Amino acid sequence: MDRISKLCSYLDKCTTFADVGCDHGYCTRYMLKNGLCESAVITDISAKCLNKAENLLLGYIEKGVVSSVCCNGLEGVSEDTEQVLIAGMGGDEILSIFKNSFIPRNFVLQPMKNVRAVREYLLSNYAEITLDEPFESGGKFYFVIKGKRVGVPSKYGESQLEFGLNLLGITTKKYIFAEIIKKRAYLERNLNEETRSKIEEEVRFMEGVLNEN
Repeated sequence: MDRISKLCSYLDKCTTFADVGCDHGYCTRYMLKNGLCESAVITDISAKCLNKAENLLLGYIEKGVVSSVCCNGLEGVSEDTEQVLIAGMGGDEILSIFKNSFIPRNFVLQPMKNVRAVREYLLSNYAEITLDEPFESGGKFYFVIKGKRVGVPSKYGESQLEFGLNLLGITTKKYIFAEIIKKRAYLERNLNEETRSKIEEEVRFMEGVLNEN
């Protein structure tokens, strides 16, 4: 299953939906085509990218079901929007969006990197994380984080901050094992002592997570 199709499978039925950094608009089309939302907002900081989504969703836009906003992050999205998707951008970009606006009522996030930083920010702002796990697509791993702005604050251990809530999941284990292989391969290079020591420590930590579970 490709990344977008898998990502769509994590989306819930809602009244209002927003796709922030929508790119081609495929996720919004999925929501509307399957009757999973009544209306949607698509946003992107790039007018060129937004135009791709507008062309894909033209029929819905003409019916007044979809509104399109060229803006930075959540600037064009109401805080009352029931479900917000932010996918395909770095964790630091997602954090910048939240810090300059708000944490959505219900969110589905797919950071491309710096996932731990996203987790830590959500936890420090007492958000409830209901799902946090990797999925595999095209030989790569991606993390999805779902949750709510208000709820029961989530509790994470050190291992979960690194690898998500579902440490017992098969895909999580595959991800950790793949990371160990990459780290070990890196150790074959001509590294200075400090770098080598740091990587060896990371490998021991990951092996400990696998062995503990």
